[in-house]
Amino acid sequence: MRRLFKFASWTVLIAAVVLSLGITFTIGWRPVIGPRMRPTTNRKFESTPERLARGKYIFKFVAGCEDCHSPHDTTKPGMPITDGAEASGEEFLIDGVPAKLFAPNLTPDPETGVATWTDDELARAIREGVTREGRAMFPIMPYQNFHYMSDEDLASVVVYMRSLPAVKHALPESVVFAPVKYLIRDVPQPITASVPPPDSSTAAARGNYLARLAACNECHTPAKRGAPIPGMNFAGGFVMSGPWGSVATANITPDPSGISYYDENLFREVMRTGMVRARKLNELMPYNQYKGLTDGDISDIFAFLKTLKPVSHRVDNTETPTMCKKCGFKHGLGEKN
Repeated sequence: MRRLFKFASWTVLIAAVVLSLGITFTIGWRPVIGPRMRPTTNRKFESTPERLARGKYIFKFVAGCEDCHSPHDTTKPGMPITDGAEASGEEFLIDGVPAKLFAPNLTPDPETGVATWTDDELARAIREGVTREGRAMFPIMPYQNFHYMSDEDLASVVVYMRSLPAVKHALPESVVFAPVKYLIRDVPQPITASVPPPDSSTAAARGNYLARLAACNECHTPAKRGAPIPGMNFAGGFVMSGPWGSVATANITPDPSGISYYDENLFREVMRTGMVRARKLNELMPYNQYKGLTDGDISDIFAFLKTLKPVSHRVDNTETPTMCKKCGFKHGLGEKN
């Protein structure tokens, strides 16, 4: 009996060691112990007219915070935001996401919004993807892009959020299904140093920063299991389905199958009207948001896109979807790739 007990003890110990090594060298321990996070501080961002203006511009027109966190009328062209409900939260109705997601109410309502959040709790959520309760946010919230937001722009966004009219709009907590709820704990990365202003030495550098905040890559790069497909950056073909139908994002690289024929005037027109000459883009492209971009910022974004590596990938939503061997999705002209 003693020998059997000793054998069983060794078996359990060996199994524990093997399991520990398996976790260490595969998924790691983050799914078990929770996301990396820094403790929040009592810092508070001073409100100035400059910060209010800059924060409004980023919140509404660049980063798309208002667009994602507001209810929309999907029956109207362009799916406009419901009047009086700006930034009050909305359910994400995207098929195929392993979660039931709600973009929370960002207005300073004390019961249903973020009035009780500290400035640094908001800052950590925006750039680092961790809620005030210490949960990892589902990375459909593009905090991996906002990770590069400068300290001053971050302060401006928080200051502007504090100025929003409070809207009472209660929403359920997001629910992420297993095993994804555990795997996303490895995504957040704490910011423990200052993030300086972006490089503004060239138009392309300025455009790169704006495109990153706008998460252009998130929509226009096909991904599998949450990871971008190598070599397909900005090449389109990522299929999103919801109330708007099923739409594949466009190739926006400077390839003949992308936007090599665009000039700056056409790009500006597309960004503000959702029209590529006589062809109308799906309402999922937030051109109502981009109407507010300055001419200079649109020019800078276009300058950045022209520096991208051309990727041959034909995508056309007016054609019947067929399987594409290049991206693994079914989209118009998929069989041509």
